[in-house]
Amino acid sequence: MVSLKDDSKMKVVTSPHWKRTLYFLLFALSFTIFIAILYEEELTHIIKPSPWHEFEEFEFENFNQQEEQEEQEEDILVQAVEKDVVIKPFAVGETEKECDVFEGRWEYDEAARALYGEAECPYIQPKVMCQANGRRDKQYLHWRWKPHWCSLPSFNATFMLEMLRNKRVMFVGDHIHRGQFVSMICLLQSAIPQSFQSFETVKPKSIFRASNYNMTIEFYYSPFLLESNREHRSQRFLREKIIRTGSIDKHARHWRGVDILLLNTYTWWLQPRGKIKILKGSFEGDKRKNKIKEMKTEDAYKLAMNELVKWVEENFDPHKTRVFFTSISPSHELSEEWGGEAKGNCYNETTPILDNPTYWGVGSRKGFMRVIQQVLSKSKVPIEVLNVTQLSEYRKDGHLSIYKKHERELAPRDLANPRSYADCHNWCLPGVQDTWNELLYSKLFFP
Repeated sequence: MVSLKDDSKMKVVTSPHWKRTLYFLLFALSFTIFIAILYEEELTHIIKPSPWHEFEEFEFENFNQQEEQEEQEEDILVQAVEKDVVIKPFAVGETEKECDVFEGRWEYDEAARALYGEAECPYIQPKVMCQANGRRDKQYLHWRWKPHWCSLPSFNATFMLEMLRNKRVMFVGDHIHRGQFVSMICLLQSAIPQSFQSFETVKPKSIFRASNYNMTIEFYYSPFLLESNREHRSQRFLREKIIRTGSIDKHARHWRGVDILLLNTYTWWLQPRGKIKILKGSFEGDKRKNKIKEMKTEDAYKLAMNELVKWVEENFDPHKTRVFFTSISPSHELSEEWGGEAKGNCYNETTPILDNPTYWGVGSRKGFMRVIQQVLSKSKVPIEVLNVTQLSEYRKDGHLSIYKKHERELAPRDLANPRSYADCHNWCLPGVQDTWNELLYSKLFFP
């Protein structure tokens, strides 16, 4: 028989409060096990050691590599600055380093045609249109310049126009350099709708505009680059030529602001006695203080080139603009030089000189070539030489010869001797000067 005391103790142990506590503990344990099973993968990652230190090592290593690369790039830039290396404006590629595009040979290509026809370009002056003025042979239109160790890029008028959008191009020089200016217009104009083209001449400047590209190609007539007595009415017809030293800004102030400048001066410097007069003073006003000195033409030419270099250095930014100088344009006055007839010249010549790669006529003074190379190479702002002299020396067949209009009617005596009035200085267009511009295209975009 169980006592009442024992019954009371039993009731305490099995009271509802303890039951509730036990149920809660069992529920909590079950819930914990359920969660552990459900999120086993995540819990494993929590329990494992953190990989953060590995990420830190990876990030630090990458940072070091990036820092080293930046330092290398800085070194390259520093070296470029120290060496005066300039990334050239307008360049989109480069020619093979071992290739000099001015060294090569002329190859005949019967299938090839000129990049434009004489009748297709309205900017060629009628007086210098060889075909219209009676030239019947057309072989001179089929010769192509081929550099020895590479190929010239194909001339693309649309590409060049896009590259020249919103730009000014200016040719500066004498009547021969004007031929290169006209050649460039003819090469480009077929890619421009006629309604967007315009041309005007207000001496000493001629301007071609392509309004849809907001682009101009200009020519400024300045045969000496410096001021000369031939520019003044009172002295225009004097036989002697006088050049004023220190006068480059008289003309060059009109060249400021252009994006591409192409210069040339040579033919007018040639004098029978090899000397020319230099003026220190003025052609106008009080002339009592003027000093005139006679100099060898090469020395006077060097003086002009030095003035040109100084002016370019003061007025052109090589990071935004390009400056070129077209070398001597050869004449072909003495056919005996290339093994032709005695007392002959370029008259009746229909093929280039192909059998003498070192041919150099007396009309191209090597002393002047040395001045061009020596003086221009010292310019702090690059003046790139378009060395067209040697390749043009071969082209005795490319001149106007007798196929041009004359300002006066020729006398019967002249007509009986065509050699007497043959123009062996200026070139037919299309023709040799188109090649000059193809070389300019190469040096401008693929230097």
